[in-house]
Amino acid sequence: MSIRQNRTLVASDLDRTLIYSTAALALTMADEHAPRLLCVEVHEAKPLSYMTETAAGMLVRLAAEAGQFVPSTTRTRKQYRRISLPGPQPQYAICANGGHLLVDGRTDHDWNAEIRRRLADGSAPLDEVRAHLAATADPAWLRKERIAEELFAYLVVDRERLPAGWVKELAAWAEPRGWTVSLQGRKIYAVPLPLSKSAALAEVVRRTGADRVLAAGDSLLDADLLLAADEGWRPGHGELADSGWTAPHVTGLTTAGVAAGEEIILRMRNAL
Repeated sequence: MSIRQNRTLVASDLDRTLIYSTAALALTMADEHAPRLLCVEVHEAKPLSYMTETAAGMLVRLAAEAGQFVPSTTRTRKQYRRISLPGPQPQYAICANGGHLLVDGRTDHDWNAEIRRRLADGSAPLDEVRAHLAATADPAWLRKERIAEELFAYLVVDRERLPAGWVKELAAWAEPRGWTVSLQGRKIYAVPLPLSKSAALAEVVRRTGADRVLAAGDSLLDADLLLAADEGWRPGHGELADSGWTAPHVTGLTTAGVAAGEEIILRMRNAL
């Protein structure tokens, strides 16, 4: 008797969903009770991102049990490649918020060309958004301005000095131009609407023939990914939790910080 292959695809955001910087760990217990951490990213010879060792072991098993495990990140390809997740390299990875699809670690240039065609038809040009950011951001709280893969823009800011309401004003300006705005930690992202993780996810589903999708994410840029899934989870922190965002098939966890990453992987394994 043949055994049916698992055709469940698991797609997950990385930062503040599965992996955490030191500032985002949110460890609330005494130091002697803190979980053992595994460093999964090094940048400029310094450890940068972590997950618990328990989460790391479960992620290896999740990737083996699911039909596909697909990291889905707003990071550029260069930033993503700094991450060393436990287990084999995923066959597919979504980078640049869906602007790039990696297949066995290599860029699928046909997919990127398709995305750029969609952007040309469906949103204001990047140069217009970049000019608006330059004209409205205050050097008193702006630390860096970056363009990611010539696809979208983001600012690194001093959150304590960022004026209340500035992000909402930017979002109100961006929305009629076909862009969305997301505040994640110290970063403010401006991303064109056609550039989405769910679009890249749909392409991976088409290629793999997956018939079920599980997903997780914490930010506004993950909402479409969660909506495209059959079942999803969001941690008890981040933009989606702060706004109370949910959907009938999405579970809002109360666990926050690095422990949420562990719980998300456990929930995904139980749902296979």
